[in-house]
Amino acid sequence: MTIALLFILYALALSAVLSRRGVRTTHEISVGVERPRTRVLIVGATGGTGRQLVTQALERGHVVTAFVRNPSKLQIEHPQLHVVRGDVLDYGSVEQAVSGQDSVICALGHKKYFYPARILSEGTRNLLRAMETHHVPRLVCETSLGIGDSAGRMGLYYTLFVIPAILPFYFWDKTRQESLISASSVEWVIVRPGVLTNGEKRNAYRHGSNLGSFVTSVRISRADVADFMLNQVSSDTYVGAAPGVCW
Repeated sequence: MTIALLFILYALALSAVLSRRGVRTTHEISVGVERPRTRVLIVGATGGTGRQLVTQALERGHVVTAFVRNPSKLQIEHPQLHVVRGDVLDYGSVEQAVSGQDSVICALGHKKYFYPARILSEGTRNLLRAMETHHVPRLVCETSLGIGDSAGRMGLYYTLFVIPAILPFYFWDKTRQESLISASSVEWVIVRPGVLTNGEKRNAYRHGSNLGSFVTSVRISRADVADFMLNQVSSDTYVGAAPGVCW
């Protein structure tokens, strides 16, 4: 009983820290002005959300550059798709990929959960540096509910078990990632999805502030997350904000 109580206290303390460290939305969300942007760099293109981003961006008519460590894993071919091999931790390869783009969509992820890693934050630092150098205006970045003013909104199972027991280092790095983005000079939108699934795109999801639940786990498909992220490429509705997105 004592160990269980200590773990619960640790989980609640971690949630409180994540709430302080992440981005807080402090401005009113207004109706956005849409502007076409057609040259899109997608970082993390071989991940679950990344593949959806590539496929849907091509369907929308964008010229897509997929930035990947292993091009053979993407397995998508299209006349308007350019696949670039690189490492997000290598600034030189990041800068080459960013140059000439109109926007960057970041769906970085990894599976190094059980020890401290800065892949998300340091990779994003390189992206932001390259974007500022080459005057690429817009960054749309996927993080997660459970950070900043959405802390606790992944539901009790994630707040009291998954995040503190399995993903504390991962979420800690996500908070660093959000802080770097919010401090940058680019136009940014941070997208915080609920629990990700491989379901089909519904085209019917909720987005904005105060989403999620402190009790039950909220979900959304990677396909719908990709749809929402691509909408942010041309809309100013959420610039400078970190909207949640879930069913």
